[in-house]
Amino acid sequence: MAATVAAAPSSPGRWFGFGYNRFGQTVPDVAADRVLEPRHLAARGSGPRPGHGPDIQPAPACKVCPAWSHSAGWRGDGSIYFWGFVADGPWHHIYINNRDQQRCRDMLTSEKYLLTLWQDRVECWDVPSLCPTGDTMGSVIWTKHLQEEEENPNTAFPLIPGGYVTTTPPFYKPLSPRLQARRLALGGEHALMLTFDWTLYSWGSGRHGQLGHGSVEDGAEPRVVEALQGLAMAEIAAGTWHSICTNASGDVYVWGWNESGQLGLPTKLQSGKEHQQLSLQIGPSGEGTPALKDAGDGIIGNVNVFISIQAFPALLDFPGELEMCKVSCGSRHTAAVTRCGKLYTWGWGNYGQLGHGQADSSDVPRLVEYFTENHLSVMDVVCGPWNTFVVAQGGI
Repeated sequence: MAATVAAAPSSPGRWFGFGYNRFGQTVPDVAADRVLEPRHLAARGSGPRPGHGPDIQPAPACKVCPAWSHSAGWRGDGSIYFWGFVADGPWHHIYINNRDQQRCRDMLTSEKYLLTLWQDRVECWDVPSLCPTGDTMGSVIWTKHLQEEEENPNTAFPLIPGGYVTTTPPFYKPLSPRLQARRLALGGEHALMLTFDWTLYSWGSGRHGQLGHGSVEDGAEPRVVEALQGLAMAEIAAGTWHSICTNASGDVYVWGWNESGQLGLPTKLQSGKEHQQLSLQIGPSGEGTPALKDAGDGIIGNVNVFISIQAFPALLDFPGELEMCKVSCGSRHTAAVTRCGKLYTWGWGNYGQLGHGQADSSDVPRLVEYFTENHLSVMDVVCGPWNTFVVAQGGI
């Protein structure tokens, strides 16, 4: 899955991690394969010496970008930390200082590649070739130069002038200037984009309904998600095969694959019994209509239903009509932050990535009580494939 990047918090906060930790990629202080509840990523010193000694500070200060076996953190001074399976082994970490006294402005990482944004260029580094000393000689495998006057401070990386970059070769992909792209979320096989008038577009693979067009067809070019047209969208996130967005009022819409309950809709995986499947039928017009079917494809009556594919955006209900301001998607789990600083998670939880202190999955959004119990206000969340990172402030 393409990695997701957490926005820098507006004020200082503390980072927490939970979920898959087999290589030390979530909470390096915890020697366990799974971290079932939020654990503070403690700063154990300020020395930027590379290696895996106790004086390294693995916790990111501004942004975090998790891949499957490692995570990367971007600090305000432009330096980057890696921790997890790096430098040819697990439970390692790497510190990359500013190059030539320049300041790295942003980053995006995957299992194999790291994209870094500089004032005049974007570089792609080969992650496996990074060494424990932080030496990057020979690691830059691709560069795209930018004209300084092309910079647009109102767009967010991985958008760059003329298009966007991904962690999949050929790395740069153009976008029509008529789209006026403002924000981009990269999923495993699809992309979501917000424009300057807050219209939502999607394209890429649609075989699990993750494009939101009412079908399971692919889309090569950006297309408006018509079911949400006219609503001002505010936040977007893309998982491996599912999508989520919020509008300006804090309402949450979900669509795509729901095999593990990652949409917060009923799923057979959570039922523990035989249920019927709400499958998608495509009519002559190309529009999808839900139909209740059993295993023999017969339309049957009023019994329990589970949803495997939701090809249209569905409004997700939260208790107390909560308003959401931040959303993020993992491989098969989802997280959202309320405007009052509470965190809800749902979906696949086998490695504790939901943060509820157990390895259970859930097809219903559940409050992560750790933060409320410790008087912490959640500011942002970013889901890795099988783990979750949160930045929060306050506390006892």
